[in-house]
Amino acid sequence: MLKINPQYLFNDKGEKTAALLSIKEFQLLMQHLEDLEDILEMDAAVKTETEFRDYQNVQADLIKEGKL
Repeated sequence: MLKINPQYLFNDKGEKTAALLSIKEFQLLMQHLEDLEDILEMDAAVKTETEFRDYQNVQADLIKEGKL
């Protein structure tokens, strides 16, 4: 589980207006968000794709296209 300890900034009315994280916590949070985006994209691809190709075939096509 993600462990972060934000510090909060308050306005004159005592309302939270911002959260402050350490750089380490911020980087960890960003990594978790990127991982979640990857998982969601993979889930969407699996749901919509009806045909999968072998990695070697995909790699060969990418080499032909100059992308690898």
